[in-house]
Amino acid sequence: MTKQDPQELLKQKHEQDEHKRQFTNFSRNVSGHGEMEAGQEFSQDHVTDDQNRMKSVENRRSYPN
Repeated sequence: MTKQDPQELLKQKHEQDEHKRQFTNFSRNVSGHGEMEAGQEFSQDHVTDDQNRMKSVENRRSYPN
């Protein structure tokens, strides 16, 4: 196994990081959306969970302890 020059590896990593940064900026500009927290992609579609809450109330009434 040949050893690679650490400086060359670092240079390659910086080039890859720059490419990723440019792609990310391009993607954000094309999509027109800001960065969202993980798991928040569909938060605009969230509605209150009244149906599940009412079902829980109904179940407690139907099956008393």
